[in-house]
Amino acid sequence: MAIIVNLDVMLAKRKMRSKELAEIIGITTANLSILKSGKAKAIRFSTLEAICKALDCQPADILEYQED
Repeated sequence: MAIIVNLDVMLAKRKMRSKELAEIIGITTANLSILKSGKAKAIRFSTLEAICKALDCQPADILEYQED
């Protein structure tokens, strides 16, 4: 996959658990897990915005492009 999801890295830097983030942004832990694993086919801008707000980061801190 060309898009790498670095959500685990940001969670570790902010010393936050997935469950806590899921509660803050209003999604299920299962959906957050799908996003973290890179198996998600899409992400809503509103969800990305909520994640960035909760983790005090930029979208580029979470999503990374790498050529195959």
